[in-house]
Amino acid sequence: MHLKHTIATLALAALAAAAAPVQDGPMDSGDPGVQETVLLHGGAVEAPAQPYGRSRSTVERGERIATTPGRGTDGNVLVRVRDMVAVRGQEENVIQGIGLVTGLSGTGDSVIAAKQAITNLLLTQNIAIDVSSVASQNVAVVWVEAVLPAGIKPGRKIDVRVSSLYDASSLVGGTLVRTELTDMTGISVYGTASGPIATGAFSAEGEGASAIRNHLTVGIVPLGCKVERDVQTTLVSDHGYVYLDLRAMKGSFGNAVRIAKSINEIYSGAAVAQDAMTVRVSMPQDLPQTAHVAFLDSLLTREIEPEAAARVVINERTGVIVMGEGVRITRGAITKGNLTVTIAETPEASQPGPLSNGTTEVLPRTELVVEEEDRPLTLVNGAVSLQEVVEVLNVLGVTPRDMIQILQSMAQSGMLHAEIVVM
Repeated sequence: MHLKHTIATLALAALAAAAAPVQDGPMDSGDPGVQETVLLHGGAVEAPAQPYGRSRSTVERGERIATTPGRGTDGNVLVRVRDMVAVRGQEENVIQGIGLVTGLSGTGDSVIAAKQAITNLLLTQNIAIDVSSVASQNVAVVWVEAVLPAGIKPGRKIDVRVSSLYDASSLVGGTLVRTELTDMTGISVYGTASGPIATGAFSAEGEGASAIRNHLTVGIVPLGCKVERDVQTTLVSDHGYVYLDLRAMKGSFGNAVRIAKSINEIYSGAAVAQDAMTVRVSMPQDLPQTAHVAFLDSLLTREIEPEAAARVVINERTGVIVMGEGVRITRGAITKGNLTVTIAETPEASQPGPLSNGTTEVLPRTELVVEEEDRPLTLVNGAVSLQEVVEVLNVLGVTPRDMIQILQSMAQSGMLHAEIVVM
């Protein structure tokens, strides 16, 4: 009797469910965060809710910062001759070598070359071991380099730069083993370097985060190189001349003439501008050799007003623009309209319903926005001074990167009278 009553109850419940209205969407269960899946017509099951989202990409232009001129002078600026020229025969020289850094805390090289270097180092101490038995990562092979100032004498000490050659992760705490530094031929030894390395860096890391300051694989050994032999230099040529060579980006016919004129004011007829990069000075024949240095110093301490450089240096990677005093602009018209294309991809996954034997499909969703500025032509007046050039260009109201493109186009059109240097 109990079994018959249970069967009858289930039958009545099934009939009531069939007669009830069928919902085509998810039914609220009372909890706003829970959705129930209900049966549809024909016994199918509704697919789960699809993801909804959208990627965005925008290009924004910040506000222009108003600047005020710093304190200084807008008059003539005098520059010492020594800051514009170099004395021929008094050049610096670079010496170099391959060295070994020890004392690293497991941050050294892991390559076979480092192991071989350790083996060679031990051989100098009459210790012979098999290279296959070396497993230390407390050593790194490095490139060692130093600059010999002109006229430096043996026994003096100079700084030396050390940089890793292989896969060492840090040179912090290391010590450079004594290394011979030679010229480019690798034959003549001009210095020996050794000592603790100063990197000015540190690193700290855990399982989930790390912190690094400055560069870990390049360092300096302060006064770590002892000069072993001097490099022969000359001050006066065999014909009794001193040659003053203008430095890079300082050379011009105007600067050479001005230097020669300034020297001739104290030593009449001694200086001749040979070309845009060289001034030849005659050494007085009755001047003793002990006074040659004093004579040269009197030349280098002269002051001249350098020729205004008509040069514009631009760096598109950093947005830097530097102009010289000699830049000029002629009258013209300019317009610059930016074209900004913004593409945002937001693919969505379409999930099949339960028991439907469907597959998951990825549907592309693209949002494309094209913005084009509509700017009229702007009349640009001529400018004959740096102040006027700055004022005229600021009227355009563009960003530094746009200004770089405008300056290059102005140079091609002939409006900008200056040399463009792209870094």
